[in-house]
Amino acid sequence: MQKGVATVAQLSGFDEIIDARTPAEFAEDHLPGAVNLPVLDNEQRIIVGTMYKQQSAFEARRVGGAMVAANIAHHLQTALCDKPRSWRPLIYCWRGGQRSGSFTTWLRMVGWDACQLQGGYKAFRHHVIAGIEQIAPGLDLRVVCGPTGSAKTRVLEALATLGAQTLDLEDLAAHKGSVLGALPNRPQPAQKHFETMLHAQLVTLNLARPVYIEAESRRIGMVFVPEPLIMRMRAAPCIMIDATRDARLEFLIRDYAYLGDDVAGLQRSLQRLRELQSRDTLARWHALAEAHALPALFGELMDLHYDPLYRRSQNGNYLRYADAPSLHTDDLSPAGIHALARRILELG
Repeated sequence: MQKGVATVAQLSGFDEIIDARTPAEFAEDHLPGAVNLPVLDNEQRIIVGTMYKQQSAFEARRVGGAMVAANIAHHLQTALCDKPRSWRPLIYCWRGGQRSGSFTTWLRMVGWDACQLQGGYKAFRHHVIAGIEQIAPGLDLRVVCGPTGSAKTRVLEALATLGAQTLDLEDLAAHKGSVLGALPNRPQPAQKHFETMLHAQLVTLNLARPVYIEAESRRIGMVFVPEPLIMRMRAAPCIMIDATRDARLEFLIRDYAYLGDDVAGLQRSLQRLRELQSRDTLARWHALAEAHALPALFGELMDLHYDPLYRRSQNGNYLRYADAPSLHTDDLSPAGIHALARRILELG
């Protein structure tokens, strides 16, 4: 391998990973643990790109070179000012080209053993896609099923505390998967970053042990479960949580309590059901939201929306749903959820 260049397989050998791309590129996706020290900011990259197309490559490089030099100098004086002589960073840009190459050259001139990622983010992206395609089919999944309000995500959390392997897609997606599933103060990641985080989880799993996962549709909020994983999920054995309506309603009121703090946001979410529910039903639900009558609202949502949707989807999407062992419970308190997790583990 060329000196000062590293591959995706060598990521763990560095003290820090630096993303030299723009903040906008970084926000869409980045290598796990990377810090963003752009050599061109969002506006500067547009300026340089426009000059390249409308004037000449030389003019773009002349103007861009000055910007890059100034930005690298700023990083040396701020974020990198206290790095020791032994510090070993890896720098990447989109394709392992001039942006990361310039940054790497300067850091090596200072005296650090800096390396440039061969192929840049593009090579890492191929690594993520290939990794998901390779790992997902070999997962020994156990799919936890149940209608909305069955505390499936909390059961996964309890399973994890008991030492089981879990894969929480809703946590990675920052969304609970339902029409009211958006989380407060947690925007969803871009599709690429969702897949990067998923891959980072997959590589930690022991393929010889079961992995518990919640039944999901193909889409969770605005992100999609990659095809290799959703196909593996749909072919895997299922475990059914059969909770009473009262237990589910009590859990929903507790788990979605924050919805009462944003009536306008709750009403906007309800309005997304306009093609599935009548105007009169939606008007009544809007009124219940306005009155902070969450028990009545959630009860109607369960009966008129969530449960009918669940009955239509699960049998068709999960091939082994009909054979799933059913665990009945009337208690979805934290203690009841913990007991459910123990019963699931006893199934093997």
